[in-house]
Amino acid sequence: MTAGEVESLAEKRQSYDAEFREGAVRIVTETGKTITQVAADLGIKETTLGSWVARVRRAGGDGTLGELEREELVRLRRESVENRKRIKEVEMERDVFKRAMALWVK
Repeated sequence: MTAGEVESLAEKRQSYDAEFREGAVRIVTETGKTITQVAADLGIKETTLGSWVARVRRAGGDGTLGELEREELVRLRRESVENRKRIKEVEMERDVFKRAMALWVK
């Protein structure tokens, strides 16, 4: 295979976003349709969809976030926002104390 052929294959490679992949896997797992049927309906290669489904099955899931995982994700994001606010507040307090020490030492 020449370098030009490799480049043309790379250009033909299609990429799909996570939402599309998750939806395709859900169709297979929830409707009972075969991978071949779903791939044909969506206009994607059967091997591509098969690898997505296999990856999800190996991970032990159905391709979607469960309710508990979703709640945990929301909780962690909220906690992260709160922590960032607290860090900013502590940094401001530190700066005030630095200035106060500089004035007191003089």
